[in-house]
Amino acid sequence: MDYTVLGILFLAVVAPIWIIAHYTTRWKATKALSSDEEQLLEELWKNSERMEQRINALERILDAEVTDWRKQL
Repeated sequence: MDYTVLGILFLAVVAPIWIIAHYTTRWKATKALSSDEEQLLEELWKNSERMEQRINALERILDAEVTDWRKQL
């Protein structure tokens, strides 16, 4: 009889806390970026900077050739 009460107590209180603590620890461990993800993020950042430079160059060309192109948008 005593083991039944201890078993129920374990399953009702200890096991859920243990499971929550386990998955919280795993979630925190995977929260950081992996090296592949960091490399991909760096590549995306460089690509966005190049795209921004290209857009600025296109805007300068349009400003020189079509003065009111921004009003047409």
